[in-house]
Amino acid sequence: MASVSIDTSGVITGTYTNGVRRAEAQVAVAKFPNPSGLTKLGGNLYQESNNSNVKTVQPQTVETAGAKITPSSLEMSNVDISDQFSDMIITQRGFQSNSKIITVSDEMLETLINMKR
Repeated sequence: MASVSIDTSGVITGTYTNGVRRAEAQVAVAKFPNPSGLTKLGGNLYQESNNSNVKTVQPQTVETAGAKITPSSLEMSNVDISDQFSDMIITQRGFQSNSKIITVSDEMLETLINMKR
């Protein structure tokens, strides 16, 4: 097999070294009665839980299942920019505080050394 591609309908096609193209599989789409009940594992990974209820795997194509596949594209970031910005500000303030502590400590040691002379 020379390459693999997935089209917008979820069909996985293999292209072989002899030039033959063949549909190999179809992407299955699972639906959950309560998608907000899925357990978040991190990144884009979610796991079925008791709260999400039993999934139904759709035998139809991706389009009729209400899903969308966009081949050769990148997904947008899934982080909340405002949360990340707030975390960055908090981290920066912590760094500034630690830097100030080191500066004050250095000044105190310098004063102590000068008192001894």
